[in-house]
Parts: sequence; structure tokens; C-alpha cells
Amino acid sequence: MNLYNLNKSQLKEIKSQPFKLEKDIQQIAESNLQMLFGLEFVKTEFQLNGLRIDTLAFDKQSNAFVIIEYKKAKSFSVVDQGYSYLSLLLNNKADFILEYQEQSGKILKRNEVDWSQSRVVFIAPQFTTYQKQSIEFKDLPFELWEIKRYEKDLIMFNQHKSNSQVSVNTISNKDERAQQVSEEIKVYTEEDHLAKASEATKELYIDLKERITALDEVEINPVKQYIGFKVGKKIFCDLEIQKKQLKMRINLKQGDLDDHKEMFRDVSNVGHWGLGHYEALIVPDTDLDYLMSLIKQSYKFHEG
Repeated sequence: MNLYNLNKSQLKEIKSQPFKLEKDIQQIAESNLQMLFGLEFVKTEFQLNGLRIDTLAFDKQSNAFVIIEYKKAKSFSVVDQGYSYLSLLLNNKADFILEYQEQSGKILKRNEVDWSQSRVVFIAPQFTTYQKQSIEFKDLPFELWEIKRYEKDLIMFNQHKSNSQVSVNTISNKDERAQQVSEEIKVYTEEDHLAKASEATKELYIDLKERITALDEVEINPVKQYIGFKVGKKIFCDLEIQKKQLKMRINLKQGDLDDHKEMFRDVSNVGHWGLGHYEALIVPDTDLDYLMSLIKQSYKFHEG
């Protein structure tokens, strides 16, 4: 990717400045984990059973651990290393929980962690075509992020995303580590949530989804219990798909939502999935125009 500076209709190329060390990439990522990925930093250089994890992080949205690896060289196997790290995690759950508690000073119970949503993130200046093709499955728990540095301290992060609809479970000759990961870890999709919905509910979801994603820079983020909608790595609303209705949460605290029709109820003191203190049931005859006016309040709050 080429970057240019625009000055009175004239373009001047901004030259790239390659990283000298993997550690330089690691320091940038670890210092900005929340902004870049919405993750909580846990530990740098976490070593266990002969393996070293560059960065251990925790995703509060999915309640799952995230392993981050940095690569400057091109000669490594994404799939082989990814499965090794996830196998280490699944076979040593208590060690990861203990490390989180010691580093954060917070209590984390084993049953509070959703191990099925664990994943590995690889960050490198460049990935080969083979490495990109190796993760061309819709449900492989690996992410590839390219990082580039340019003049004037400009940094570019770009995620390689797969458009494949093929499942990794179609591979029959997986080794023992891959088999274990496939059995315990699942990458959730919209289709997983829509499978239990009636046709009317599916149509309602599609209509509402199109309205929400029409807002600038919105990303869809399906997790185990719901489908989240993000702006700038922050969930501003989420949908839990049920058979005959949708359950929506708006990520604002009690008293911050201007809802004069009282469509949403306060769930700040009630156990619920998702984020925020406001929840409502959405059915086919719900006023979606008014609903969008409420969603936009949260969108604008989290946009900055």
C-alpha cells in the first residue's frame, strides 16, 4: 500500500520505514492494545512448557484469552504455530487464569472464561501468499494483521480477512493439536445465530443490520451469545437472535439514553449478555426508525 501527502492537489509519496526488530512492533502493539484490538493487556513474554508467548491478552467482550505473536521474517507456519499456542492454552487453563490474576489483581474464575472463543493474532510487516491462503477458512481462530511504518511516525494496521465459506472441519487429516482445537474452539458466525430464527425474524435482522451498517465504519462481530456492532473497536449495540424476536442491548450507562417512548428497560441490576444498561425486545412491528435514533446515540458516544 502506498501513502501520499496531498498539498494543493499535488501528491507526494510518503516513504515506508521498515522495522529493524520484532520488538519494535511488539512495543507499539502492547502500548495500544485497547485502541487497536479492544483487548486488555495481561503479560509480555509469557513462558510455559518450553513455549514463549509474545503477548498474552484478554478479550472482555468474549471473556476469552488472546495470544499475540509478532513476526518480522516470512518463514514461519501460521497454522502450525497457531495450533501449538492454542493447544498450550487448552491444556494449561489454570496457568493462564493464575497469570491473569497475578498481573491484573482481579479474580477470574475458570467458568467465567469462554475457552471456545480463544484465538491467536499474528502481526507482521508482510505475509506471504501461502500464509494468507493457509487461513482461508471461515472458522479458523487465527488472525493476520499487517503493520507498516512510514515517515512522520505514521503507522498502518490492516487485517487480512478471509471470504471463504469453507469450514476447517472439512480437513480430515488434522493432527492431534488441530483436532483438539477444532473440538474445543469455535469461531462464531451470523449463520450460527440465524439458524434458530424464524423466517420473519431473519428478515427483521437483515433489515436492522442494513440500517446499522449504513453508519460509517461499523464492523459486525459475532460472538457466542450475540452479534455485536462495533465502531472504533467498541461495541455500541448488540443483538441476541431468538426464534420469534430479537433482543437488543444498547451500550450506554443508566441515564445516558434519551428514550422518551421508553422502548428500552434498565437492566443495570439484572443479569444479561452483552454490554450496556439498556435492553429491549425487537419484533416485526417495532418502529425501526425510532429504534435507530436510539442506536445512533450510542454510536456517536463510542465513535470518538
